[in-house]
Amino acid sequence: MIILTGGAGFIGSCFLWKLNQEGMDDIIVVDHLDGTDKWRNLVGKRFRDYIQKDDFLRLVEGNKLPEPGHIVHMGACSSTTLTDAGHFIRNNYEYSKTLAKWALAHRAPFMYASSAATYGGGEYGYDDGNATSRILRPLNMYGYSKQLFDLWVLNNGFGDMVTGFKFFNVFGPNEYHKGDMRSVICKNFRDVMANGRIRLFRSYRDDYADGEQKRDFVYVKDAVEVMYSFFLKPEKTGIFNLGTGAARSWNDVAKAMFSALGKKADIEYIEMPEHLRPRYQYFTQAEMSGVREAGIRHEFRTLEDSVKDYAGYLRERDYL
Repeated sequence: MIILTGGAGFIGSCFLWKLNQEGMDDIIVVDHLDGTDKWRNLVGKRFRDYIQKDDFLRLVEGNKLPEPGHIVHMGACSSTTLTDAGHFIRNNYEYSKTLAKWALAHRAPFMYASSAATYGGGEYGYDDGNATSRILRPLNMYGYSKQLFDLWVLNNGFGDMVTGFKFFNVFGPNEYHKGDMRSVICKNFRDVMANGRIRLFRSYRDDYADGEQKRDFVYVKDAVEVMYSFFLKPEKTGIFNLGTGAARSWNDVAKAMFSALGKKADIEYIEMPEHLRPRYQYFTQAEMSGVREAGIRHEFRTLEDSVKDYAGYLRERDYL
């Protein structure tokens, strides 16, 4: 039996799709279905049961669930703007500790979602080695909650028993419910189709021109392939970056989107909200040697190919 938390969310539902593609459906999906359309991500997927996350936690704590075979913990609050630190501690840190202890008690492989937000401003680089993980300074509470759990794993000697993924800028199908946390492609698709224009944040640093802030953009279809490779090799433990290893600019993303839709590029640079400016990452790029040393070989799509595939997906589903 596979436990998949966050199974109705963005990456979690895509990983559920991957498991189904591989013939697996003995899966308990855990999530928090609310007033959003997140439930749509489960339509057409195969799984044994669905449980709301608070109910699931009570079942775990009451030892009322069958012994798990594999736990994939993707559930978390991923907002980079929410300021309720207690919410992050409860949902991203304490919840994760409870599930990790449950997995370890049953000797079940445990995979979990960390984040590139742990790297903060990048002053210590983007090496996923344990020494670097211990000194990082995240810029927001989301990143800090993820780092806290990474540190809990390392400080308790669990680094060789569990597998964590520091996801970089993942985009693709099933992110529609995420509101402001959606990718630029998803948020701007309607405007580009209707008005032929995309809006990007201005830069507030002299060393970066407007739109030239860079991130490591990784297509969700690539992300779940890497995850599945680790799923098949539970002995490959540790905390790993999951990006492409190649930083690209927001301008590159916009131009790829215009090209995919057959439109002339028209980019408008807008002011970034003041509360975001001190917490904004101007550059991220995954150091991917850890994944390669674990024996995981995956050829990542180019940004252009990924955006083209995603834009086609949105057009086919009349996302207008």
